[in-house]
This record gives sequence, C-alpha cells and structure tokens, in this order.
Amino acid sequence: MAQRGGQLDQETISCSICLDLLKDPVTIPCGHSYCMSCIKNFWDGKDQRKIYSCPQCRQTFTRKPVLMKNTMLAALVEQLKKTGLQTAPPAGARAGADHCYAGPEDVACDVCTGRKLKASKSCLVCLASYCMNHLQPHYDSAPLKKHKLVKPSKKLQENICSRHDEVMKMFCRTDQQSICYLCSVDDHKGHDTVSAAAERTERQRELEVSRLNTQQKIQDREKDVKLLQLEVEAISHSADKAVEDSEKIFTQLIRLLQKRSSDVKQQIRSQQQTDVSGVKELQEKLQQEITELKRKDAELKQLSHTEDHNQFLHNYPSVSQLSEATDSSSVNIRPLTYFEDVTAAVSKLRDKLQDLLRDKWTNILLTGTEVKVLLSEPEPKTRADFLKYSCEITLDPNTAHRWLLLSEGNRKVEFMSQQQSYFCHPDRFTGRCQVLSRESLTGRCYWEVEWRGTGVCVAVAYKNIRRVGSSNESRFGYNGKSWALDCHTNGYNFWFNNIKTAVSGPRSSRVAVYLDHRAGILSFYSVSKTMTLLHRVQPTFIQPLHAGFWLCYNCGDTAVLC
Repeated sequence: MAQRGGQLDQETISCSICLDLLKDPVTIPCGHSYCMSCIKNFWDGKDQRKIYSCPQCRQTFTRKPVLMKNTMLAALVEQLKKTGLQTAPPAGARAGADHCYAGPEDVACDVCTGRKLKASKSCLVCLASYCMNHLQPHYDSAPLKKHKLVKPSKKLQENICSRHDEVMKMFCRTDQQSICYLCSVDDHKGHDTVSAAAERTERQRELEVSRLNTQQKIQDREKDVKLLQLEVEAISHSADKAVEDSEKIFTQLIRLLQKRSSDVKQQIRSQQQTDVSGVKELQEKLQQEITELKRKDAELKQLSHTEDHNQFLHNYPSVSQLSEATDSSSVNIRPLTYFEDVTAAVSKLRDKLQDLLRDKWTNILLTGTEVKVLLSEPEPKTRADFLKYSCEITLDPNTAHRWLLLSEGNRKVEFMSQQQSYFCHPDRFTGRCQVLSRESLTGRCYWEVEWRGTGVCVAVAYKNIRRVGSSNESRFGYNGKSWALDCHTNGYNFWFNNIKTAVSGPRSSRVAVYLDHRAGILSFYSVSKTMTLLHRVQPTFIQPLHAGFWLCYNCGDTAVLC
C-alpha cells in the first residue's frame, strides 16, 4: 500500500508536459504546476500571438505570469528521490510510453515537448490536439468535458479568423463563408449571419436528404444492374438456342440442297444415257447402210471395168437395180442445247434463292438485334468518327430505270439520252428515274455521294416502295416509305410523305448520309473541308432501308457513291 501511495504522490507531482517528475516546479495562477523549462518552452512556442494559457485547463492570462519556484513541491520531489520510488515511473509516463510517436503524416500532440506523441483527439474549443496522456484533463475536469473533441486534425488553425485572431463560430449566408463574432459586426454587418452550429444543422438536414436520394438511386441502379444481368443471361440463352436451332435448320437446308443436287445429277446422267443410246443406235444403223452402199458401189465399179461387151450386157440386168435412186437418209441435229435448259433452270433457282436470302436475311438480322439497350453510344461528332461507320454500297441493276446507266462497279448512276437494254424485272422502277441499293441498311451506316448536274435526289427507302407507274407512291420523299434530300443548283429541300421542308446550308457537290436505324436517326450533311448538318429527322424505322437516287431528266446528271 505504501508503494501504491508513493506512486500516487509521484503522479501528483509529475509535469503534464514532459510526463516526468517536476524539475524546478512552478505553479501558474490557475493552480497547475509544471517544470519551469517546460512551461517556458510551451509559452515561447505560442508567443507569436501573445496569448498565454494553461496546457491543461486552457485558462488564458492577459499578461505573461511571473514564474516563481514552488519550494514545497521542490521539497516533495527531493523527498521522493531519496525514497528511491522515483525509479517507478508515473502511470502517465507508462501510458505515454505505450503510444507511438508522431510521424510526418500524423497529427502531433501540441502539449508534448521534445519528441511529440501522436495525437488522439483534437479539441475544437481549445484548437489544440492532445495525446492520450494530455487529453485526460478533458475527461476529468468538468469545464473541459463540455469541449467538442474530434478526430485528430491538422486544420484546426483554419478555424481562427486571420483578421481578428478569434475562433470562427459564425457563418455568413450572404457570402457563404465562416466568420468570427467580430466579423459579424464589422465586414459582414447587415448580412444574414447565424451560428456555425445552426448552419451545420441546416446543412446536415440537407445532407441527409441528399444521402437518402443518393441511397435510393444506388438501390435503383443496383436493381437495374440485376435486371441487366438477367437480360444478359436471357440474351445469351436465347442466342445459344438460336445458334443451335439455326445450325439444325441450315443443316437440313444443306441436306435438302444436296439431295436436290443429287437428283438433278442423276436425272441428267439418266437422260444422257438414254439420249446417247438412241444416238448410238441410229449411228449403227447408218453405219450398216454405209457398208451396204459401199458393197453395191464395188459391184458397180467392177461391172464398169468389164471389157467384154457381151459379158457386160449379160451381167448388167443383175446389177441395174443398184443404179436406181435410193432415198438418202438424213439426220436432223438439234442445236447444242441438250442440257442448257437444266442449267438455266438451276441458275434461275439460284437467283431466286439469292434474292430470297438477301431480302429475308436482313429481316433475320434486324429481328435478332431488337434488344433495346438503356445506354446508347454517343453520336459521331467529326468526319473521322462518321467514317468509322462507312459501309460499302452498290446499286442494284434490277431496280434501275431504263434511262439510267450504272457503271464503276454499280457505284455510279447517270441519266442517258437513250434507254438501256435492261430485261424486265419486277423490282425495276418503270415511271421514275430512280435506283435502289442492292444492300439493305440496318444498324449504324454512313456513306457519301458526289453529285453533278441540275439536280439529284439522295434518298433512303423501304424495299416495298412501289416500283410501277409515276404516282407519288413510287417517288422518293412523296410517301411514307421514303425520305429524300433534293440537291439542286439553288439549294436543298427535304421531302417526306409529300411534305417539303426548305433546308439551308452551304452548297456542296458532296453530301453525306448518316443512319442509325435502331435509334431512329437520319441525318444529311454537306461535306467540304468541314461537315455541316443540313437536316435531321428521327422517325421510327420498321423495316430495313435501302439507299436510293432520283435523277432529273437531264443528260449528264450523275451520282457516285464515294
């Protein structure tokens, strides 16, 4: 017990700054005692603001206290040293030894001298940071218990007004900044000012509302992510099944075609054998006839060489019948088209299959891409961005009007003074000088057109646009199945469903078309050194589109897919 009592006395006469026994103890006006050198160093460090305070209770003094040695405490320290109990370090010193010293990134204790310990808390009232040892008075002293303790902070001095050297406990709503009390009656006089605590309460309320909104958005987005994950799984499952089913169907189609190919081959060979047998039979018959005729010719020759007149006349009746005219057999050879009809039929079947596959294939692709995405890609901004979506487009000769000539790999169309010798085709325009592309357009597509002449119409249209006649149902832009930009020497006009829209923009011999089929965007641009948007529409496309041209009835008008 004596030892325990000695240790308590030792704690009582320890310096709360150096955590060691008091050396040259002094007592300041508030009643706390320190080593003379410790308190001097502490005040000297704070001397730039001419404020002197107690490191423990934070009581301030208007003048720097005169430090006088406390002889009673000095005597007690000497007595403890003689008892030998000084070897047992104070409890505070033991606790301090257990704490880490402050590093460059840590907040250091403002009270520690020498090597400082890491701060445990910062006081918003004292505007100082304390280690566990020097923080104890804030837990023991009734006045200090009211102080606001927070996590260690290096920004405590930011709470001091740079002008008045006072704690900024107020907030100016007019200027939206923290101020001290003197600022509220000086520079911010007449402003809407409240206490920092009141403003914090208001902002905290707004913050909670924002947090609730943010948390709700997080929950919504998490639900969306889960839904999208389900969508991914559904798409993947559907795609896997479609691939499997498609492979089976195409395998069946291939087998069917192979069976039909085998049947055609067998029929051709069978007919070949029949025809060849008939020809060979006729050939043998003719060969026999030739042999018989040669025999008769030999007898006639032999009789003709008989020198004895009586013998000649005697034998003549027996061979005279050989000189009688006989019917000469003739063979009518058909033109060499024995199996060309079969080839033509197969070729016609191939063309029909190609047309069918071309028409239906785009519908298959379009159907397979009808999954709507929540987040769409941004629209291109520069020509380089647009060119990423450029597509190869060729014109379909089966759709070209007879006054139009296609050339350069079916990428150029020109109005001619004479009709072209196109064969009849149900896809051909008969009343309008128009032509459509062979390829159908879905997804994102971009193409450029160089045009010359008095006028060219650059269009997109559904495949089922009317082809026969000169009604508006077959003219680009004059119905609900086509969209057209009319380019002429005086400017531009846009046509849809027989409604004309005047379009302003720089005239250029090159125009560009950008199509985002899924997003429903159709844009026309004038292209020179820069791209200028001429017109944009946002319809809902229900079928694949085809690029198209209409040319004025003037020779030399041309349009070229660049």
